[in-house]
Amino acid sequence: MLDALLRRRLDPLLDRLGCSLAARGANANSMSLVGLAVGLAAVPLLAGGRYGPALAAILLNRVIDGLDGAVARCRGITPFGGYLDIVCDMAFYAAVPVGFALADAANALWAALLLASFVCTASSFLGRAVMAEQRGDHSRGPQQRKSFFYAPGLVEGSETILAFVLFCLLPAWFPSLAAVFAGLCLLTAAARLLDAYRAFSREDVVAVAGEPPKS
Repeated sequence: MLDALLRRRLDPLLDRLGCSLAARGANANSMSLVGLAVGLAAVPLLAGGRYGPALAAILLNRVIDGLDGAVARCRGITPFGGYLDIVCDMAFYAAVPVGFALADAANALWAALLLASFVCTASSFLGRAVMAEQRGDHSRGPQQRKSFFYAPGLVEGSETILAFVLFCLLPAWFPSLAAVFAGLCLLTAAARLLDAYRAFSREDVVAVAGEPPKS
């Protein structure tokens, strides 16, 4: 929900920094892997109850994630680069709840619920991109600078990071915060499913009527 707004404000700065890094030989794929390593470092920090350093690792991961995309846009976006970026993002998002589960056994159930909701949102997000590609929809959705179709939702990357920040600042509240955020993730998945049903049902009706579906 906030991704498009934040990207409009941050992309000009990220693009300048990304092109500067690209001119110095930076590689977007390498940056994606470094960012993932930094993000995964939050897991043992969370497990040890070191929430401040864990938060720093989480935020640094997001900075690197923004810069690797900027470097890619400057040097040229590739299909594998987009694929690697989303894999690294999903691995990072899944790792953080594990850290909270390791920090306190009382968090385990809520971390599992949160992970399950992440699977639902990721499936609705990536499945929509696959169907768009199969049907020849070469637009990128509301975020045209992505390398694949980007399905918007109530919960996107920005909201997820905001939730992670709250988890780190208020670790005692993790069960309640995780339950609320998991509910929002499930609502997001349901809304994307409904949107996809409406979009593809219209295309199917047009196709049955003898007209080519619009891309």
